[in-house]
Amino acid sequence: MSFPFHIAKRYIFSKKSHHSINIISSISVLGVTIATTAMVCILSVFNGFESMVAGLFTSFDPQLKVVPTSGKYFKTDTPVLSVIGNHPDVDMVTEVVEDKALAASEGRQMMVTVKGVDDSFERQSDIDKILVGEGVFDLHAVDLQYGVFGVNVLTSLGLNIDFDTPVKIYAPKKGEKINLSNPMNDFRQDELYSPHVAFMVMQAKYDSHYVISSLSFARRLFDKQGMATSLEVKLKEGADVDDVKKDLKSSLGAQFDVLDRYEQQADTFKIMKVEKFVSYAFLTFILLIASFNVISSLSMLIIDKRDDIRTLHNLGASNKDISWIFMIEGWMISISGVLIGIVLGVVLCLIQQEFGVLKFGSSAGSYIVDTYPVRLLVSDIVLVFFTVVVIGLLSVWFPVRHFSKQQIKRAEN
Repeated sequence: MSFPFHIAKRYIFSKKSHHSINIISSISVLGVTIATTAMVCILSVFNGFESMVAGLFTSFDPQLKVVPTSGKYFKTDTPVLSVIGNHPDVDMVTEVVEDKALAASEGRQMMVTVKGVDDSFERQSDIDKILVGEGVFDLHAVDLQYGVFGVNVLTSLGLNIDFDTPVKIYAPKKGEKINLSNPMNDFRQDELYSPHVAFMVMQAKYDSHYVISSLSFARRLFDKQGMATSLEVKLKEGADVDDVKKDLKSSLGAQFDVLDRYEQQADTFKIMKVEKFVSYAFLTFILLIASFNVISSLSMLIIDKRDDIRTLHNLGASNKDISWIFMIEGWMISISGVLIGIVLGVVLCLIQQEFGVLKFGSSAGSYIVDTYPVRLLVSDIVLVFFTVVVIGLLSVWFPVRHFSKQQIKRAEN
């Protein structure tokens, strides 16, 4: 193999008889380089968006969430649930009742999701990081029940954070037919007052639909005393989420499921993974097109070196050796392009991370983030490298064998 490699190395750096071959060879390397750089940068941008979205959810979603595998509600005094609080890495467990209801205020109404939580929720979550307003997070006081609304829910109801008139919350009575002559008799009704704060996650799923209330309010509204829809778990500092999740799933059995933050937002992250895969597939197709330049370059080189082929053949080089010369040169072109492209892509991503050169718009604060987020992953770089190398190998194998055999036959004649 050293003989074909030595000749291929000389050919790739030596001047050709036709200047156009040098130009096409340079274009071949440039095409592979640009495609590789694009793959590194775009995959890193998708990673950045995924990390950004995960960061936004952490202020609202728990580290682990225990839900029933069948049905919506479960009894909180189920004996098997005691293993959660007794786990050495579990710091706090919060009972939650979450269901749909109708919110109405001053002639406006909308469907909302009422999330009833117990008094440990403020310590269990990072809710303070997403609160807006002059008040404090409080869910009840004496006989008053407070509701912490998503900012978009307040807007839809025509309210500000410090609303004076309580918001009426309606939930249908389970198992009863609605009396069309007086339908309100078939709904449970309660009121929520303002604690002078609202929350803003910067995600429509929460800001436009959720109302946080006390656990007692939600149980009374939905008539689910002693029941819950989930348990939200906060872990101790330094605990490994995956290990605790595995332990709890093993202990709880088939009756309950344990979800981490990514699984709680499975639909969102699944869409992002699909988008990333589609982008990868499109870039791979572009890379295939760029590989045609390599084929053109090698084809012209084989024609240009037909006298050399005759000479090598007369000196005793086998047909296999001559084919390997041009195959190795094609691989060298592809590998040169991928190495330059990876280095360039990594450099561009690091520049974007440090300086935020590419921005979403001219005015700061119009978006959740002002610049495109990027996150480099070694796995993506390895994937890009092997993708380009494999495509390069496959793209040069058939044409080199075909053209070199033709030139070898002519040399023999």
